[in-house]
Amino acid sequence: MQQTPPNTSISKRMALLTWAAVFVVMFLFFEDQITAKINPNSDPQSIRNGDEVEVKLKRNAAGHYMVSGEINGHPVVFLLDTGATTVTVPYHLAERLNLVAGRPQNVSTANGMRTVYQTSIDSLNIDAIKLYNISANLNEGMTGQYILLGMSALKQLDFKQQDGWLHLYQSN
Repeated sequence: MQQTPPNTSISKRMALLTWAAVFVVMFLFFEDQITAKINPNSDPQSIRNGDEVEVKLKRNAAGHYMVSGEINGHPVVFLLDTGATTVTVPYHLAERLNLVAGRPQNVSTANGMRTVYQTSIDSLNIDAIKLYNISANLNEGMTGQYILLGMSALKQLDFKQQDGWLHLYQSN
């Protein structure tokens, strides 16, 4: 009867740990690559020109403008939507973002008629762009993590689209 050398079991464990480490590193590398394609503006930079602040956003692979920012001091990712009347937040994020569901109302969305709940955002930031007391809706039909940045916020900014970039301007 042939016996297995005592270090074979240790060798197998080390090989498994090595492969597991390789997979974790590959996952983290490719996760960053995928995230950058979805939100190429995860670290927006402001440019100050006198009393004006500019944030320049790159269009993502799907043709949308997404940007990382904050609502009431909590990190979020915005999807800019000039077709949305108000900022719309998935209902399940309300507690984390310190938003209180107010009066229900029926609205027409891209997915048909929905009941949403009015709310107000105390502060909304995209780097140095700072907006206050923004009308918003909480939508139970939205299950993702993205906030639709609608015209209740965007109307306070000037913006222009040029060569795959969206320039947001805030005058103080």
